[in-house]
Amino acid sequence: MTRKLFPLGAAVLGVAAVLFLLRRPLMMTAPTCMAGRWHGCYDTFNGVVLMTLVTVPLAVLVAYTLAWRRQKRGVPAAWRLSLAEVGMVHGTVPFVWLVLMPGAAAGRVPGRVSLVPLRDLVTMGPLGITGNLLVFAALGFFAPMRFAAPASVPRVLALGAACSVLVETAQYVLRLDRVSSVDDVLVNAAGAALAALASRRWWRVPARPSSHTPAVHTAA
Repeated sequence: MTRKLFPLGAAVLGVAAVLFLLRRPLMMTAPTCMAGRWHGCYDTFNGVVLMTLVTVPLAVLVAYTLAWRRQKRGVPAAWRLSLAEVGMVHGTVPFVWLVLMPGAAAGRVPGRVSLVPLRDLVTMGPLGITGNLLVFAALGFFAPMRFAAPASVPRVLALGAACSVLVETAQYVLRLDRVSSVDDVLVNAAGAALAALASRRWWRVPARPSSHTPAVHTAA
């Protein structure tokens, strides 16, 4: 039971830490979000973060319901699968929303591309690098827990890079007044891989055939 609840406890502690660090800007945005206003809430960083944190109890309830239904059907590792599914969605969608948030000149300026590795990394700053590391961190953390296919660091790295390429392409095609940068892809993929390492003990690895299984011989 302790091993089953550890990921949930870690998530709660992480949310508490974020709330403590961002308590002042989040409280400034809270009245706008609680009033249901789109402008000033869902189109701002603080508003999206606030609503993500506010909906954590709902996400936990959904995970609990999925786990309970799976346990009734006798599905193995019901808690791990349910937490992974909800965690992937709840931890990834808000960051993708932020990345695809249009700039001030969206639709009026052509798409911009930066294909020189490490050129934009210097201008990101600590906050920008941290934000890019977190974009697909939840995907990297939970995907190997839910699926056996991406249960390796190189595969999670490739998954993070592929998802990041799709997002950067969308920024360019939709003319969101953002720079589609190869450095964003590199940092996003690195964040997914680092998060995967943190969840390695709970990965859903494919079952290996037993060495004690007798060999089957066919007649000539």
